[in-house]
Amino acid sequence: MATVTLATISRSAVKLRTDQRGNVAVLTALLLPALMGAMGIGFEISNWYVTKRSMQNAADAATIAAATNGAAGYATEAKAVAAVYGFVDGVNNVSVTAINTAACPGGGNTCYSVSITALVPLYVSPIIGFRGDADANSSPGKRLNSAAVATFTTTQVPVCLLALGLTGAQDIVTNGNPRANFAGCSVMANTSSRCNGSNLNAPYGLAHGTNSGCGIIQVSGVPTVSDPFSALAANIPPNNCGSYPQEPTHNNDPDLPASNKWQGTQSLNGNVQVCGDLKLTGDVIIDAPTGAVLVIENGQLDTNGHRFATANGSALTVVFSGTNGGSYVHAPTGGGILDITAPTSGVWSGVALYQDPNLTTGVNISDAGNSPTWDITGLVYAPNASVRLSGAVNKSSNGQSCFVMVMNDITINGTGDIAETGGCRAAGLTMPTATVPGRPQLVQ
Repeated sequence: MATVTLATISRSAVKLRTDQRGNVAVLTALLLPALMGAMGIGFEISNWYVTKRSMQNAADAATIAAATNGAAGYATEAKAVAAVYGFVDGVNNVSVTAINTAACPGGGNTCYSVSITALVPLYVSPIIGFRGDADANSSPGKRLNSAAVATFTTTQVPVCLLALGLTGAQDIVTNGNPRANFAGCSVMANTSSRCNGSNLNAPYGLAHGTNSGCGIIQVSGVPTVSDPFSALAANIPPNNCGSYPQEPTHNNDPDLPASNKWQGTQSLNGNVQVCGDLKLTGDVIIDAPTGAVLVIENGQLDTNGHRFATANGSALTVVFSGTNGGSYVHAPTGGGILDITAPTSGVWSGVALYQDPNLTTGVNISDAGNSPTWDITGLVYAPNASVRLSGAVNKSSNGQSCFVMVMNDITINGTGDIAETGGCRAAGLTMPTATVPGRPQLVQ
């Protein structure tokens, strides 16, 4: 038997101290729990990130869908869209909530919001003691949240026909009008509209109620447009008339006085008042270089087959005023041509024809654009009138391409035609506008 000596033990100890074999294995064994924990946390965080991005995409799409729906079923539609992304409300610890009274960044609480909550299980991180903040199917889990907020953008659409619908009747009606052409002229009804035979070729057909067939772009449910021109009535001068001569309707009726029969050139300035009917007995040219306001009290403007026109460089506003009742007619009548350029400045800027909004009788216009022909630059305001448009409306001989009509209701026949209205700014007229909901837009 070999004898173990002190020298032998000493040599073995030195050899063991200098031998490095197996060090890596030892260190790996010591660090393995920490390495597994770090890998576990990395895996969990990556999983959370991917899941949360999917949740955010689902919330964004669901919110847009809810706002686009805009009706009672908005929440159902939001949840259906979220489900397409794999987040089904009430399944696998997923909750989807949609509201239409969310706070908007710019103020108010009319925005749409969808929030998604999901519990994701933890797989590796519990090994190092991280157990999340919730239980997912009786196991440690992490709660993730995503939310989105959307609101509607709006578009202001200028309209050249505004039917106020003060009597509650259907505002815009067309009957068999395949040749009607309202290119450049959008129409708005404060109640509802119905176009038979053609869409009028109007860029927008808008209605507060139901729009049926009017306009290339047809929109229902548009907010009503308030009367933008009623306040101009305060500028109508006082009525100084003592009597109101009317055109004779029977053989024994007296004829109109000479002051109520016009022909040739009429030089006007400021406010000019005519009491009763004004009848043309020849073509009339209005010479009003500084602009004029012709106020017809309790009477019509009977063109009587002649041309009533503003001279080049002149401007005119014709105002129909007076009292309700009787047989008074407060409107243009007769054949011929009505060729008027409205003023481009002052209180009557852009206004060609104006019916006092206090008048409710004798205001209907039965053959607009036809009897007489309308060549008008500016506004025709007849807020209580029922209008039948059966001819073409063109710009005046000396004015811009601008025509706007505000009335109670209108019926458009087959030949109804309104010229382009792109010149209203230059004509001094601010067109009424309707607020059209645009596409929903994410704001948060």
